[in-house]
Amino acid sequence: MKNRRIIVTIGRQTGSGGRKIGRILAESLGIEFYDKELLDLAAKESGFAAEVIEKHDEKPTHSFLYSLVMDGYGLSFPAGFGELPLDHQVFLAEFNTIRKIVRESSCVIVGRCADYALEEDPDLLSVFIYAKEEDKIARIMQETGFSETKSRELIMKKDRMRSNYYNYFSSKKWGASNTYHLCLNSSVFGIEGTAEMIRKALEVRAAK
Repeated sequence: MKNRRIIVTIGRQTGSGGRKIGRILAESLGIEFYDKELLDLAAKESGFAAEVIEKHDEKPTHSFLYSLVMDGYGLSFPAGFGELPLDHQVFLAEFNTIRKIVRESSCVIVGRCADYALEEDPDLLSVFIYAKEEDKIARIMQETGFSETKSRELIMKKDRMRSNYYNYFSSKKWGASNTYHLCLNSSVFGIEGTAEMIRKALEVRAAK
């Protein structure tokens, strides 16, 4: 894999450990890792305040302009996209930043419809991480100190937001197996084991 650019995007269920898996993978490969780090870059590239980018990050939109900017096959921004609603402008800022990042280096990117932004890239490996409900709840309880009930509610809320955001801005369905190259259950393989599975998948593809 040393002579080939490595681009891995990770979609994830809340509590599945997707972010940690992505970081472990990036560190093992010696490449860049982007999750929240992407927001600062998008703000710098676009001129938006970091607070604006963060407020609209992976948040679903309810704009009626949806029917005007979607062509049925994917996102189609008109030439004057500056007139679009703010949430669309923020999405485009992240979209362009993702494309710029991969032109400059190998990396692992978590969320932000990165797999959609890079779907034509021949070096892309898109991954979705999911897990058993009880494992997701236990992880959120450990990370936040929330009760089981509140943790369950948080998972449902965040996954609904991620799903609505992804389905709105992309031409695909969040979490559907045919949307990604590889879907892995972190409850089966564990956090480090799932990262290793992705690494093995990269090796197999590189050997083709």
